[in-house]
Amino acid sequence: MSAANCCHGTKRQGAGEAQSEPPKWRGAEIAGWIVPSVTLALIPKCPVCVAAYVALFSGVGISIATASVIRTSLVVLCVAALAYLALARLWRLASKTKHGGPCAQ
Repeated sequence: MSAANCCHGTKRQGAGEAQSEPPKWRGAEIAGWIVPSVTLALIPKCPVCVAAYVALFSGVGISIATASVIRTSLVVLCVAALAYLALARLWRLASKTKHGGPCAQ
């Protein structure tokens, strides 16, 4: 069995081999997924806790209504960021498939 690609005579990429993306781009992509995911997981459920965290970290007291708005805004922002990352990833995969990959003629 040959390790050459079907039409270009180049070596095939094995399952364990790294992709051609530079390591810094892969790290940035992973961080792009981790930051909104962790933020979404750590957002407190009750507005009183949000107000307490704001007061603890900034020294500024806010009302429960403001804390509720901040919490809702953070949830929407995190979900939007994750949706954008998922759609961008799907778009890249679709464009690779659309162009036929390495054996397109």
